[in-house]
Amino acid sequence: MTAHVLGAPRNPENPTPTRKLIGPSPPGVPRVTSRLAAKSAPEAPFTVVDLGDSFRVAAMLTPRGRGDFEEQLREVLSQLSGILNRQGPNTVVTMQSVFLRSVKDQPACERLLAECFVELQPVTNYVFQAPAGGAAVALEVWAIGGDSVRVERFGSEVLTLAYDSVRWIYCAGLHTCARKGVYQATQDILARMGAALETAGAGFEDVVRTWFYLGGITNADGATQRYKELNRARTDFYEAIPFGSHLGNPKPDAIYPASTGIGIAGGGLLMSCVALQSKREDVVLRALENPRQTPAYSYHEGYSPKSPKFSRAMALKLGDYITTWVSGTASIVKSESCHEGDIEKQTEQTIKNIETLIGTENLAAHGLEGVHSSLQDLAKVRVYIKRPEDYAACRDVCERHFGAVPAIYAVADVCRPELLVEIEGIAFSKCGKTKTSL
Repeated sequence: MTAHVLGAPRNPENPTPTRKLIGPSPPGVPRVTSRLAAKSAPEAPFTVVDLGDSFRVAAMLTPRGRGDFEEQLREVLSQLSGILNRQGPNTVVTMQSVFLRSVKDQPACERLLAECFVELQPVTNYVFQAPAGGAAVALEVWAIGGDSVRVERFGSEVLTLAYDSVRWIYCAGLHTCARKGVYQATQDILARMGAALETAGAGFEDVVRTWFYLGGITNADGATQRYKELNRARTDFYEAIPFGSHLGNPKPDAIYPASTGIGIAGGGLLMSCVALQSKREDVVLRALENPRQTPAYSYHEGYSPKSPKFSRAMALKLGDYITTWVSGTASIVKSESCHEGDIEKQTEQTIKNIETLIGTENLAAHGLEGVHSSLQDLAKVRVYIKRPEDYAACRDVCERHFGAVPAIYAVADVCRPELLVEIEGIAFSKCGKTKTSL
């Protein structure tokens, strides 16, 4: 285990250019602000969310050049270096996902990332999803800075950070080849995730967000489908876990983490998660459902004999801020897929679902009142596209709704054959009447 304590936050002598991603705030309702890269560097989109005692950096980096793999990776690492330098010398990357077009590039990627981060290695997912624009690599980075933020590493797969009586646990990079079938592979990787959490003094009851990346997600697995077998294994594993019972959740028997289950190249299974511990009395956790959609855990058995056990989103109230993890979301109303074969309409419906899910009215319906929340509170999004030829049309719709929110577009199978796009993200919203400085 290694530990690092961060000192001063961003360098006041070198402030980041500031631009709001949001329109005017309603009277008396302050909003979280975002600091973006200067206009001279459009290839490096990122968001900085100022949370008072700390700040979070979300960077979604895709190379503009089309050299070989190492040239493209060095370009995005150069972008990342510039972003982090703007925030000050003590900003630490905690978790990253590397999207690779070819599995053959992973060894070179690991070598270059080791050279870049030296002893401050973040936990890392290597996701075999080709960037949708034709690049060989894309990089999603999550970093933190602030006074007295303590970072500890428990091996290569687990990292924790603590500040202001809150402790976050990041686990990433757990993978298996799934040779024994998806059910057993899922049971195995969930058990390994539980063991990884235990090394950091945490457990599955602390988990708020998960990702499952499954090769051949819609392919057959014996007499059923691979994704359905993942759902069966997840249901069985989750049966006795009281998710959120320690964080102000009023119904611990009716809550599941936010989650994404998405396809990757090859036949393996990859998993990562985010967990949270705190004894603060002002911490409140709410699993969000969408009034437009049937909860996934209540789907009819025709969709999956044991329904997918996840919440549409997970919202955390911590002091004056709401953090909302948006699960993988698709063009589904109630429980039925919509707009088969039409990428533009599916993307529009998916975004409408997210807008409803994280909106002010839905937050209030889940006991989080006094929060003005919208799509413009998103700090980053991932957009998974099934067909590479749909990239331009899908991106046009996303940019029309999301504006300058940093995004990565990746080619991946979605969990139903007829679904062409899936979108996930994380949003930060301000509540109360404390003024937010720019």
